Amino acid sequence: MNGRWMRRRGLWIGCSAVIFLAWILVPALAGAQGTPEYKWRAASPWTQKTRNDSIQLFTELVNKYSNGKVQIRFQHSGLLGTHDEIFHAVREGSIEFGVFAPYVNLVPGGMLNWMPWTIGSFKEAAVAYGPGGVIFKVMDDAYGEVGHKMVWTSHYGPYGIGNKVRPLKTPEDFRNLKLRVSGSLGFVRTLENMGKGTGMTLHTIPWADIYNALQTGVVDGCWSLWPSLVEERHYEVLKYYSDIAWGWDASNITMNRQLWDKLPQDVKDAIMKAGVEAEARDMREVQANIDGFKKKILDAGLQIYYPTPAERDAFRAKANMPAVWKELATPWLDKKYPGQNMTQKMLDELAKIQATAK
Repeated sequence: MNGRWMRRRGLWIGCSAVIFLAWILVPALAGAQGTPEYKWRAASPWTQKTRNDSIQLFTELVNKYSNGKVQIRFQHSGLLGTHDEIFHAVREGSIEFGVFAPYVNLVPGGMLNWMPWTIGSFKEAAVAYGPGGVIFKVMDDAYGEVGHKMVWTSHYGPYGIGNKVRPLKTPEDFRNLKLRVSGSLGFVRTLENMGKGTGMTLHTIPWADIYNALQTGVVDGCWSLWPSLVEERHYEVLKYYSDIAWGWDASNITMNRQLWDKLPQDVKDAIMKAGVEAEARDMREVQANIDGFKKKILDAGLQIYYPTPAERDAFRAKANMPAVWKELATPWLDKKYPGQNMTQKMLDELAKIQATAK
C-alpha cells in the first residue's frame, strides 16, 4: 500500500515538474522562434509580377531578419485600393507599407526620384538609389514631409516610347502624335520639350487605363518599359517601340513614418537589410527577363528601333534638361536645403555616378 502511494506521489511530482517546465520553457521557445510582435500589411495597386514577387520576398525577409518579431501580409493588384488610396492609408497608418510612384501631388519633392536623362542603367541605379545614395537620401527627406519612410526601390529599367503611327528616330517624328502621360511632371515637361513644335499633344491617363486608351484610339502612344510591354500587354496595342532610354522607372517601397520612428533599432535594421536584398533581387530578375521580353514582343510583331548615340543626343538636347531642373527641382531643393545649392550637388553626384558606371 505504502509503495503504491509512493509511486503515485512520484508520478504526481513528475507530472507537476513537466507542467512547470512547459509553463516556463514554451513561451521562451516561442519567443526565440519569433512570435510576431508586429503584424502589418503591405499593398500594391499593380499587377506587375516581378515587382510584386520582390515585395513578397521583402516581407518574408523582414520576418526572417527580425527573428519572427514582424509578420507582414502582402496584397497586390489593387486588393487594398488604388495607388492614391494606398498612399493615404500608409500616411495615416491603416496600412503599414506600400509601393508608390511619387507624383508631386502626393510627394512635393517626388520629381527628384526620376528626373529624365540622369540614371541610364541598373549599375547607376544601384548606387544612386541604394541606402546612402544621392537619390535615396533626397527622397527619404521628400517622403518624410508627407508621413512616409523610404525603405527601398523597385526598378523596371529604362523608358522608351511606343506608338501606333511611326518609329521615333528624331524629335520631328513626334509630329501630331497623341501621347499618354502621367502626373510625373519631370517626365511630362521633358516630353513636352522633346516634342515642341511638332503638334504633339499630351493626355493624362492613369497607368492602369493605358491599354484601353491605346486600343480605342484615345491616344496613339505612351512611354513604357520592357517589362510593362509584356506584363501589362502594351505590345498588343502598339506597333513601334523606340528604345530611347530617356527616363528611369523607380517605384519606392515606403512605410508609415510615425511607426518607423517608434521602432527599436533591431527591427529598423531588419527592415533595411531586407530592403537591400529585395532590391538586389528585383534588379537581377528584371535584367534577366529583359531579353525574353524583347524576343516575345518581336515575335508578336512589335517593331523595335534602337536610336544611335547621335540620335539619342538629339532627343536629349531638345529636352533642355537645365530648364526642367530649374523649373521643377530647384524650388523644392532650395526650400528643403537652404543655402546648400543642392541642385548642382545632385547633378554633380549623378554625373560622377554615370562616369564611374560606364
